[in-house]
Amino acid sequence: MTSVIAAARRIVVKVGSSSVTAERGLDHVAINGWARQIAALRSRGKQVLLVSSGAIAEGMQRLGWKRRPHEIHELQAAAAVGQMGLAQAYEASFRTHDLQTAQILLTHADLADRARYLNARSTLFTLLGLGVVPVINENDTVVTDEIKFGDNDTLAALVANLVEADALVILTDQTGLYSADPRVDSNATVIRLATAGDASLEKMAGGAGSAVARGGMMTKVLAAKRAARSGAHTVIADAREKDVLVRLAQGENLGSQLLAGTAVLTARKQWLASHLQCRGRLIIDEGAARALVTGGKSLLPIGVVSVLGEFQRGDVVACVDDAGHEIARGLANYS
Repeated sequence: MTSVIAAARRIVVKVGSSSVTAERGLDHVAINGWARQIAALRSRGKQVLLVSSGAIAEGMQRLGWKRRPHEIHELQAAAAVGQMGLAQAYEASFRTHDLQTAQILLTHADLADRARYLNARSTLFTLLGLGVVPVINENDTVVTDEIKFGDNDTLAALVANLVEADALVILTDQTGLYSADPRVDSNATVIRLATAGDASLEKMAGGAGSAVARGGMMTKVLAAKRAARSGAHTVIADAREKDVLVRLAQGENLGSQLLAGTAVLTARKQWLASHLQCRGRLIIDEGAARALVTGGKSLLPIGVVSVLGEFQRGDVVACVDDAGHEIARGLANYS
């Protein structure tokens, strides 16, 4: 089985904090390695966008903090200081390969607003056309818990949607997605090939709604599900594998491949689906639910049983059946 990365032209690569930081601050040797591998992918004609953590860890080192703070304003300060070092480190590493980088800091609000979403999309396409490697992170300096993406796995998936990437590579400290928790089940095996969005994957990763996902895999499985909405396949692989990106690009089968098996949503529907928070919830009756799911119809007021939340005309709202399952999203025509 050949890795899907071999045929992918546009790739989003996500590296977590453990892949770019050492005991204190940034791991410049590791960052140099990622730059070298991405340069190799570029030489193969691939466009690469990098989603990277590490700003808060670097900020703590620069500020002389030995313990991660809990107060939001201190975390935001650490992110502000550390983002400077993170950007400088990537710029220096990529420069040795004659590649330019661009720093892109995003918040959920940037992608929730249609105009800002399209502006971000246009900027990223322009940078790719210029041969620049975008280095993307959440703008931790200004976000709060209520408006965070929550993790860079989710951000990477939304970036894959944004630029219509062919593939998403999530690098982690695990070999891939296991059939069970390898820490307690000696018979657990790595899932080499599956379909993104398969409900059984969420059970393997820790179960839907689990407070603690095994090895942090739940966010990665859900990210693959999100990425599949725009047709992007996902590979979850071990960042510690030597030259993992180069080997994937050469077709070697590493980690877990979660293929996009669902129909690709239109750009507008992708934008609606990308909202992590909806302004309101509409409880609808059985007839309205059937019309939305099977007929693709718009929701009429007569089908609404009750309304939860406060929203204005044009806000994104969720349509929920009487069992509490979200079945559709749309833009409200009424406030």
